[in-house]
Amino acid sequence: MVTIKGPALFLAQFIGDKAPFNSLQSICQWAAGLGFKGIQIPTTDPRFINLQKAAESKDYADEIKGIVNESGLEITELSTHLQGQLVAVNPVYNELFDGFAPAEYRNNPSARTEWAINQLKFAAKASQNLGLNAHATFSGAFVWPMVYPWPQRPAGLVDDAFTELAKRWTPILNTFDECGIDLCYEIHAGEDLHDGITYEMFLEKVNNHPRACLLYDPSHFILQCLDYLEYIDIYHERIKMFHVKDAEFNPSGRQGVYGGYQNWVDRAGRFRSLGDGQVDFKSIFSKMAQYDFPGWAVLEWECALKHPEDGAREGAEFIKNHIIRVTDKVFDDFAASGIDASLNKKILGL
Repeated sequence: MVTIKGPALFLAQFIGDKAPFNSLQSICQWAAGLGFKGIQIPTTDPRFINLQKAAESKDYADEIKGIVNESGLEITELSTHLQGQLVAVNPVYNELFDGFAPAEYRNNPSARTEWAINQLKFAAKASQNLGLNAHATFSGAFVWPMVYPWPQRPAGLVDDAFTELAKRWTPILNTFDECGIDLCYEIHAGEDLHDGITYEMFLEKVNNHPRACLLYDPSHFILQCLDYLEYIDIYHERIKMFHVKDAEFNPSGRQGVYGGYQNWVDRAGRFRSLGDGQVDFKSIFSKMAQYDFPGWAVLEWECALKHPEDGAREGAEFIKNHIIRVTDKVFDDFAASGIDASLNKKILGL
C-alpha cells in the first residue's frame, strides 16, 4: 500500500504582483512556512517558469528545481490548463479565450491552436527534465455550447467533435508517452471532458491511449450532482493526480445546477475552502489509500467567501490531517494460526 504525498499547493490562484507572491523563491518560502511539502506550478507566468526553456535546457530545469528544493519543497507537477483550453475552442468563445494566448496569436484561431499544441509538447519535455511523472491540463471544448440539447443537435455533431478533439490530442499524448509522463485531464465544466461518459468517449477515440489519464477534483462533481466516490471506484486506474478542493450545492426553489447567471457567491453551487463545503474527504482519502493512489494531494484554493491566505493556511493542515499513513501490518495478525496444510484439509473434510 502507498501513502499519499502531501500536502501540496497549486500556485495559480496565489501568484500576484506583491511579495511573497511575485517570485518562485519567495512564494516557495511562504508555502513551506505554512506546512506545504510540494507545489504545482502553472506555466503561463515566466517569473515562475519559462516552459520552452525548461523543455530545451536540462540545466535551466535543474535551476528551477533547485530553487524549489532550497525551500524544502518538491515540484509535484506542472500545469497547462490555459494552454490545453486553447487546443480546442468553439468559435463562440474565440474572443473570450484569446486572452489565454500571447498577443501575437490573438484573432488568429489556427495560429493560436498551433501555439497551444506546441506548449503542451514543451510541457511533456519540461516535465521529463524536472523528473516528474504526471502533468495537469484541460481538454478544451468544441461542443460545450451545445451541452443542453436545445435546439436539437444535428446528427453526428458530437461524434465529429470528439473525432477532431482526439485528432488534436493524439500527437500530444504520443509526445507525453515518449517522455514517460501521464497527461491528466481535469474533468471540468466548460470542457468537452466534463464527466465520466465524456472521458470514455474521448478515450475510445484515442484508442485507450495509456497516457490519457485523469486529474481528480471532487468539487466539480458536487456541482454536477455526480457520485464522486463511485467515480474513484470506476476510474482509479486512470487517476494520476488529485486536486483537493471543496464545494457545496444548495438548490432552492429559484435556482439549481445552472445557477441563474449569478456570480459565484450567489450560485446554488459554489466552491469553498477546505472543510467549509460538502465534500466527504474522509471517504475520498480512504479510497485513494485503498487503490494505492501514487501521487500528491494538492490544494487548489477557490472560495467565494474566504480570503485565499486563510484558505491556504487552513488547507495545509486539513490535508495533513486527512492523509492516511497506510499500515504495513494486518490488524488481526495477532490471532493468526499459521499455515498448516493438513489442518486446512481437515477443516474442509478433504
